Amino acid sequence: MNDEIKPPDDTDVTSSAETLDVIELTMDKFLDAADVSAVYGEPIQHGDTIIIPCAEVLSGMGFGMGFGVSSHDSSDEEEGETKRDGGNSANRNEGVGGGGGGRVFSRPVAVIVASPEGVRIEPVFDRTKIALAVLTTAGFMFGMFSRMMRPGRKMYE
Repeated sequence: MNDEIKPPDDTDVTSSAETLDVIELTMDKFLDAADVSAVYGEPIQHGDTIIIPCAEVLSGMGFGMGFGVSSHDSSDEEEGETKRDGGNSANRNEGVGGGGGGRVFSRPVAVIVASPEGVRIEPVFDRTKIALAVLTTAGFMFGMFSRMMRPGRKMYE
């Protein structure tokens, strides 16, 4: 399961209060995904045996917010003077912005089996994770060997 948490599409963020509301809403959705029910599935009864699926849940998130104020100068070309608006809102631009996001990723890792013989944990073998570890190790080793075999390079520099 791979979920991306986004604010609702109908949200118009135009002020800092609305930005904070969107961040709070996104944070609530994100924390809902980090519930114990995301790690342990519903128990399954099969005769005298109860099976409980278990998952690993990984999550990451980030937020940012900022605002700024810019005032423009008006110039009078005939007199060659520059006049400041003195805080007049007609010549003043204000900007507020914010953003954030997060990702939640889960994958099965084990199954708890409770039977009359006892309770045991059966791990789920993940071939993809093993293959990625092997490829990463092979790439690292290839890089180190090719670096060591360069001509004119001392082994210990």
